Order: sequence, then structure tokens, then C-alpha cells
Amino acid sequence: MFSELSPEMQIIAVIIGLAVLFILVMLNHKRNQQKRQSRKGKAFGKSVSERRKNNKL
Repeated sequence: MFSELSPEMQIIAVIIGLAVLFILVMLNHKRNQQKRQSRKGKAFGKSVSERRKNNKL
């Protein structure tokens, strides 16, 4: 596939491919940061203990 292209076009294709991958990684990182920040205020242990108390009654 790449052998049919000239060496200059091969380099350009690789650079474009890397740029697309970089953008995808950055978008995924941003989405993961938003998820983590939304969970920051939640107390997991506290909610579990409250659920256990409610189930015993």
C-alpha cells in the first residue's frame, strides 16, 4: 500500500496518521478527566454504609 506512494507522500501520510491518533488520545483524556472530576465529590464508603444500614431495618 505504502510502496506505491512516493517517499514524500509516505512521510506526509505517517504525520497525518500520528496527528489523528494524538487528537483521539487527547479527546479521550479530556473525557476521562471529566468523569473523574464528577466522581470526586462522591463518597463511596459513606453511601455503601448508608445502604447497609437501610437494608438491616
